[in-house]
Amino acid sequence: MEMDAADTLAILGHPQRLRVWRLLMRRYPQAVPAGEIAEATGLKPSTLSVYLSSLRVNGLIEQEREGTSLRYRAGMSAANDLLDYLFADCCRSRPETCLTGATGGPFDMADRKLNVLFICTANSARSLFAEALLRDIAGDRFNVYSAGTAPAGQPNPFALRLLQDKGFDTAPLRSKNMDEFQGPDAPVMDFVFTVCDQAANEECPAWDGQPISAHWGLPDPAKAMGSDAERALAFQQAFGILQNRLHGFAALPMDSLDRISLQRAVDDLALTDKEPAA
Repeated sequence: MEMDAADTLAILGHPQRLRVWRLLMRRYPQAVPAGEIAEATGLKPSTLSVYLSSLRVNGLIEQEREGTSLRYRAGMSAANDLLDYLFADCCRSRPETCLTGATGGPFDMADRKLNVLFICTANSARSLFAEALLRDIAGDRFNVYSAGTAPAGQPNPFALRLLQDKGFDTAPLRSKNMDEFQGPDAPVMDFVFTVCDQAANEECPAWDGQPISAHWGLPDPAKAMGSDAERALAFQQAFGILQNRLHGFAALPMDSLDRISLQRAVDDLALTDKEPAA
């Protein structure tokens, strides 16, 4: 593994290749179109193509074709091999020296309510849906929050109307900046979910407490075009998919899963793209 690790580290030693790989790690398990990667990173398509080819050599990313589009996904097997090598060989398997809590050990339930944060760009629809839904589904087990990287300042009217029509209490919901949850007095998060691709594309600082993080990207219903009925349908679809995922999340046996299994489970929920049956 040593020579492979040296090659892999050399590939990741280039700042722009590292940037592309980190973006795809944040977007995992989604496969991201090359054009979207170029837009998010500001790289020219020809330059990005060279970087993507380099990252594919050691399996750091995987390529798949969907119609005429090429999509790329982080290669978790290669990432795990690299981390295993660094831990076993370079650290000589000393968790007290090389690890700061990010282990595959038991998830710390500690007989308390777990803190969950949902992030999107505007914090006006998708993340507010998730906040309201999880609070309704399992509010006795979770403290639920939402925030935006560039908050709109107020909830989207279509989102508010949908929640009110379904009987949700919308009074606690407001559009706010994620900075509220990163200060010294902020609650320590156990889970952090991004629910829009743009928020996941941004290089946000690491969260204190090393929460389990996942990307549950959904199309932005606020960008839907057409009549009010057509736009309302886009909000309903986003709500329904999140409702399905959050029922699955709340049903996870968290007291019996280790961190690795729990991370895999929340990643898998990102692939649940159907609304619940009527």
